Amino acid sequence: MNDATYVSVYFSYFLFFLLACGAIFFFVRSLKDGYLGSDSEEPKYRMLHDDEGDLPTHPRRMS
Repeated sequence: MNDATYVSVYFSYFLFFLLACGAIFFFVRSLKDGYLGSDSEEPKYRMLHDDEGDLPTHPRRMS
């Protein structure tokens, strides 16, 4: 009788390790590219400003 418990446990740990490394890689990459910074939504508001003409550039900067 073969016990396949160790194979499935090692496989699941390896798969979890790969997924965690991928998540960490893309998180660090997004930090480097500026997706999570204070001006991360500027392109969205710039696009809205270009489309409508007189929308404010950013809600935090409204006076």
